Amino acid sequence: MDKTPDECCDTVSPPEEVRRLDDHELAMMTKALGHPVRLQILRILSAHSACITGDIVAELPVAQSTASEHLRILREAGLVKGEIEGPRTSYCLDHSGLSALKQAVDSL
Repeated sequence: MDKTPDECCDTVSPPEEVRRLDDHELAMMTKALGHPVRLQILRILSAHSACITGDIVAELPVAQSTASEHLRILREAGLVKGEIEGPRTSYCLDHSGLSALKQAVDSL
């Protein structure tokens, strides 16, 4: 079930000043982008104005446990945020992480 942005993941506009990534952080983010299912997850989250809870698995061609592993990798890389709500977790894009990634790639 979708939630409004005010209820989930501290959805805010990207910060005006984007933090600089060090090489290790940039490598983690780009490695996280190196799998087609993870790219699909980012596209799914980007297409929804609110966070997705559990339903994201229904849109993926993988098992729930595999989707959870991909979401964990994206979360650890700083590209996705997750918020635990009882037995479920709500996910949304981490706009500050994505902004930092864009700036780091632009500076290469």
